[in-house]
Amino acid sequence: MLILVAALMLLGVVLGTVAHAPLTVTAAGAAVVALWLAVFAVRERHRRRSQAR
Repeated sequence: MLILVAALMLLGVVLGTVAHAPLTVTAAGAAVVALWLAVFAVRERHRRRSQAR
């Protein structure tokens, strides 16, 4: 529960920063997060297929 509270507080700080950041910085950050999530999804799918055999 403490981790959830800390994550929400961090999210509030980040969103506050994004509101004041230039659009290019925000777009670059969003692209990095999207790439990170895509890599994670591919790795998880590969790992689950390997374990199913």
